[in-house]
Amino acid sequence: MYTVEVKNNKTRKQFLDFPVKLYQNDKNWIQPLNQDIEKVFDLEKNKLFKRGGKAIRWILFNGNDEVIGRIAAFVNPKYEGKAAVGGIGFFECINDQTAANYLFDQAKEWLKQYKMETMDGPINFGERDQWWGLLIEGFYEPLYNMNYNFPYYIDLFENYGFKTYFNQECFSLPITQQLQPKLHERHENIAKDSNFKAEYLKLNNLDKYVTDFVTIYNKAWASHGGGKDISLSQGKLIFKTMKPVIDPKIVWFVYYKNEPVAFWLNLPDLNQYFKHLNGKFGLLHKLKFLWYKTFRKSKRVVGVAFGVVPEWQGKGVDNFMIIEGQKVMKDELPYTDYEMQWIGDFNPKMINVAKGLGADLSRKLRTYRYHFDTTKPVELHKVIK
Repeated sequence: MYTVEVKNNKTRKQFLDFPVKLYQNDKNWIQPLNQDIEKVFDLEKNKLFKRGGKAIRWILFNGNDEVIGRIAAFVNPKYEGKAAVGGIGFFECINDQTAANYLFDQAKEWLKQYKMETMDGPINFGERDQWWGLLIEGFYEPLYNMNYNFPYYIDLFENYGFKTYFNQECFSLPITQQLQPKLHERHENIAKDSNFKAEYLKLNNLDKYVTDFVTIYNKAWASHGGGKDISLSQGKLIFKTMKPVIDPKIVWFVYYKNEPVAFWLNLPDLNQYFKHLNGKFGLLHKLKFLWYKTFRKSKRVVGVAFGVVPEWQGKGVDNFMIIEGQKVMKDELPYTDYEMQWIGDFNPKMINVAKGLGADLSRKLRTYRYHFDTTKPVELHKVIK
């Protein structure tokens, strides 16, 4: 066995093409867009490179010069505030522990060069909303930019010595599901107060909603679990990126006396479109995407983000917003299913919100941690209180 670093068009293509061969008989695997993976490693598009971050990729070959695996390793100086924790991701491998160990060792030795003492994986060289965690339950079609893997990957990681750092839980329910009576009671209590107003996003006034989103996000999440403020320019970039695929009637805000107090950000499941594009997104593929988006609309809504400002948390504002949104989704839109992006098991409040809606656990992913000093115990992620 030997590895080759990804450095040119040939090796980039091999890195992207290997999973196509690996999963060719798995009907649930959806090929990610090549451009979504490549931008992670683009020095211009990934801001982490300009902040001192480093990333590298390798392809693993067997003795017959056939590709049998791949892996990436990352150094992100800002990751969790722990300077000695590196990361690995984009791992794919045949069902062979020796091959997997070769890849893990390759990443470990590279990370040691940068004084790393620990590696987490599989994670992204970027935000947690993409390419994060190993699938351990729910082996069916993944959501957009969500990792998917064979069940045997669990053994490959754990046999090497990776330990659970935290689990990532996804919940789902039918759009038409009757929510519990207590949620409707809380909704009615809020609805009686004329100072409250729930509304969905209007694209012709997008700047207003971006500002409101940033305001709520920073109040609800900035000091929550090690989060950080986002700037207005970052908020504009988020919505600019989403605008081509956004459905305004599934993005909701609540106002109290015209002040923004809650948001509920959802998107159609884009993988229901992208699974027809074989990883490509050139001009013809974009036209094909638009055709599917227009005539074969996604039936699944994906919950991306949810926030309530601290002074209104636990007072029914979330129930008010969800029930108002459900009315529109159920009566006016073609969606049949709702699935939330993962919630870390270190965030019991949000997990209780999901369970309180009557949602069922739909899939689970896991973020692993491996200390290079294997005598050092792996502590679970700190619980958010």
